[in-house]
Amino acid sequence: MKDFAFGQYYPAKSPIHSLDPRVKILLTIAYAVAVFLSGSFIAYLPALAFLILTVAFSKIPLLKVLKSVKAILFLVLFTSVLNIFFNSSGNALLEWKFIKITDGGLIFAGMLSCRLILLVTGTSLLTFTTNPVAITDGIESLMYPLKLIKVPVHDIALTMSIALRFIPILSEEVQKIMLAQKARGADFDTGSIFKRAKAMLPVLIPLFISAFRRADELAIAMDARCYGATEKRTRYKELKIKYGDIISLFLGAALVAGVVLLNLFVHIV
Repeated sequence: MKDFAFGQYYPAKSPIHSLDPRVKILLTIAYAVAVFLSGSFIAYLPALAFLILTVAFSKIPLLKVLKSVKAILFLVLFTSVLNIFFNSSGNALLEWKFIKITDGGLIFAGMLSCRLILLVTGTSLLTFTTNPVAITDGIESLMYPLKLIKVPVHDIALTMSIALRFIPILSEEVQKIMLAQKARGADFDTGSIFKRAKAMLPVLIPLFISAFRRADELAIAMDARCYGATEKRTRYKELKIKYGDIISLFLGAALVAGVVLLNLFVHIV
């Protein structure tokens, strides 16, 4: 989990960091929709171009962004292997006993791998360029109409923000516990997969205890600061839409439209 980039904030002065958090959330949703709508490798090109431009303008080191791909590399390989050996669509390229590899399976595995990589890297940019407080304010503002039907919008937004903030904290906690267990003779790197899974049990128990302790300390700190004493809370920074935000929204709409048009008129894998 030390390479898990989602939930981490990278402070920098860039056009992407200065965008309204509501706009960045909407752009992330539009980006995810565009990736899911892509039905060919050609249709992935607008999403890839959008991702490259965002990384370039955000001034985030490319290696730091690629760490998010490293974290899901096992998942990408596992799903690719499953689709290569169990997807029998298309022409057979290799047949041996019960193993059958087809060109359709290879194409689908490649598309699925691209989809996972684009989704993870794109969504991680939201937390890289937006601090947890701004994400909370953005989610609460976007969910404001739900207040009319008595939905606790602020509590939901706060819970999501705290969950994002706790991802890197728990990741660091796992590393500390594993190092402490290794110093006591624990072995997490050798043996069968079942043996290594069993060796993780001494890590999970102190991790849960630490997570509950941190949650309790956070609740006490919020209560000591009179959180929830008033229904109408004020903000230190009020959210305002700027010209750059409007242009970014148009770019997000153009991204989705471009993917849809490519799916309709370009029938190339």
